[in-house]
Amino acid sequence: MTTAPTTTSTTPAGAATPVVLSKSAESALPTVAAVPSRIDGPRPTTGVPFARLIHVELRKMLDTRAGRWLLIGIGAVIAVALTIMFFNEGGQHAFGEYLQATTMPMALILPVVGILAVTSEWSQRTGLVTFGLEPRRARVGWAKTVAALLVGVAAFATSLVLAGIAHQGAVTFRGITPDWTMDGLVLLGAGGYVLLGIAQGLGFGMLLKNTPAAIVLFYILPTAWSILGSMVSWLRDAAVWLDMNQTMQPLFEGSLTGEQWAHLGTSVAVWVILPLTVGMWRLTRSEVK
Repeated sequence: MTTAPTTTSTTPAGAATPVVLSKSAESALPTVAAVPSRIDGPRPTTGVPFARLIHVELRKMLDTRAGRWLLIGIGAVIAVALTIMFFNEGGQHAFGEYLQATTMPMALILPVVGILAVTSEWSQRTGLVTFGLEPRRARVGWAKTVAALLVGVAAFATSLVLAGIAHQGAVTFRGITPDWTMDGLVLLGAGGYVLLGIAQGLGFGMLLKNTPAAIVLFYILPTAWSILGSMVSWLRDAAVWLDMNQTMQPLFEGSLTGEQWAHLGTSVAVWVILPLTVGMWRLTRSEVK
């Protein structure tokens, strides 16, 4: 009886049996590109320039559908106000009155642009891109602040030009007596009204990071405080220090005492600097999803 030869396997127990592919099967497999160990080219030695961050934040504020429609709305309100003043009372209004008609819509609506510049990072989920390209969030926050103030300066300069054109137009076409006189404090109050408004909106946006909540509270809280401060007797003393509508009024009248400057500084610290400070702190620590 012939015994069959025994074959000893060299593959360890439990190990996978190697599969041998034919040449045609090997050629059908997808080829994997080799990953280079180092990408050629110069390495960046600095971060994103701060000027570029400001430019990007300006684009976010102005070069969007919401930003454009807000600017269109401001322009329409100003055009209506100047047209009414041009024909009302024969157009006999001083330059300061025309300036008030151009700055008020900007001071009331422009803060929404500052709010959207911050809340869009969370509502439209652009924060992953923004903070991925620039992980230092404090620099992004400062870029938003500088960009918002630049928008405010440009808006106030535009309001000066429009008020001047309207007043000169009334002088030329309506025959009114020109009145270009304006106190320096009044001019400071008009510019501060625009700049502080947009800075306050930016602070509320950083603090809440939610567009509807930031817009609603931005308009409701100061208004409610002004109403309570004027109606409730035991809040009147506090309102003198904390109501920006009251503390900025002497600016528009062209005279401020030392105590009134202290009132103005306190109200600005509470309604502008405090939201910006706490909002900047939250901006650097909030989770981005």
